Amino acid sequence: MRLIQYLANRSLWADEAVLALNIVNRSYLELLQPLDYDQGAPIGFLMVEKLAVQILGNNEYALRLFPFICGVGSLLLFYELGKKLIPKSAVIISLTLFASLPYLVYYSAELKQYSSDVAIALFLYLLLLPLLPQKLNRSQIIKYSLVGAITIWFSHPSIFILASIGSSALLINFWQKDLSKVKKLLLIYSAWVLSFIIFYFVSLRNLTGNETLTTSWGDGFPNSPFDIIWMLDAFGKFFYKPLGFSKWVDGLAIVAFLVGCISCWLSRKKIFLLLLSPLLMTFLASFLHQYPFRSRLVLFLTPYVIFLIAEGGSFILKKSKSPPIKIISIFLIILLLRQPLAKAIDLIEEPLNYSDIKPVLSYIKKHQQPGDVLYVYQRGIYQFQYYAEKYGYQESDYIIGVDDLDKYDGQELSITEMTRYEKDLDKLRGNKRVWLLFSHTHIPAERRFLNYYLNEIGLRIDTFEKPGSYVYLYDLS
Repeated sequence: MRLIQYLANRSLWADEAVLALNIVNRSYLELLQPLDYDQGAPIGFLMVEKLAVQILGNNEYALRLFPFICGVGSLLLFYELGKKLIPKSAVIISLTLFASLPYLVYYSAELKQYSSDVAIALFLYLLLLPLLPQKLNRSQIIKYSLVGAITIWFSHPSIFILASIGSSALLINFWQKDLSKVKKLLLIYSAWVLSFIIFYFVSLRNLTGNETLTTSWGDGFPNSPFDIIWMLDAFGKFFYKPLGFSKWVDGLAIVAFLVGCISCWLSRKKIFLLLLSPLLMTFLASFLHQYPFRSRLVLFLTPYVIFLIAEGGSFILKKSKSPPIKIISIFLIILLLRQPLAKAIDLIEEPLNYSDIKPVLSYIKKHQQPGDVLYVYQRGIYQFQYYAEKYGYQESDYIIGVDDLDKYDGQELSITEMTRYEKDLDKLRGNKRVWLLFSHTHIPAERRFLNYYLNEIGLRIDTFEKPGSYVYLYDLS
């Protein structure tokens, strides 16, 4: 499933394009500076991406290769970790979910760090599990110190994973009164903390100080330190996105999760602490307004929740003694697995494609005549700028539309914004042939208004449309 999504080689959409422009147009040293277009990504991730482009060329395959490798590698890491944390009967349920849940599949072929966040989170847990029971020698202390210190530079959420497994190990050893082990753990953690402090001043400080970026996180933070309603709501939404359950199936998944928590607590309290601590650490960061708990930004938490969902499903099957209850339990597990598997099959048949701008640009290039004007709609400018040179466009060959992006009043389409669009399009009047390229048009009211006004001031000659991208040719003379 991940391979098919990767090989589909869809156009970079807006969020990918802005990151790609930073990677392609900057040197390694320049990637250490705050990124353009209000972007944020771990320095290690950016360096790997830059290396991939230098070796394999500036193309979608190169840019998405590292996320793809991480997406496939996550399957193996997840399986190995599952064998250590949950019963054998739960492993097949968890692996089926992890392999097929749509957002985990999708981000394995997206130029973003979320797939590598998942892989690094799993890798850290798999590597650092021996911190709990094992007597630590000098080489292990050095190994665990270095690995933790390095991964902080490759994944922002790795901080929460290190804090989770680190605090769990510390609590367990304090409980067992193993002070010698505690001292060794604190030595390891000091290396992590030092690395984090350096990383904060080199990179993170710029992100937390970016007002546009933090504002875009919106409802990712609670309104007060005691906003339990927000916490419950955010956790409920987690099952919809990024887990990907919809309609009533997310309710079934939540029930299985709660049953899994009870089962794990009753039988294996240390494992329960390990699985729940990443959630608690991330919520703590959200309450401190340091990291948003929302959508793709918490994709790295999905493995731990999936483990507990699978634990719950396995527990229900084991405790169902009578044949009728057993049949009902099996039916519920099938219902839980059916939705992600069905969505995964859909992805195989038709890979996701948000803004397929490449064939639209090819169409324009093929039919454009000397003297034609090319106008690029403002929400698609970064996509266009990434592909412009590939299709032979220089800066003087096109006009960038008015940059609004709802920053004036926060509404989807206000009177002020309509007036700005009218004035912008009026500048094109008098031209016989005007190509108007639209991409990333996710506000229906805006598209309806632009179509209406263009038809008021001109005559449409041609249309070419692909998913998420389209072009009109108008006579505005």
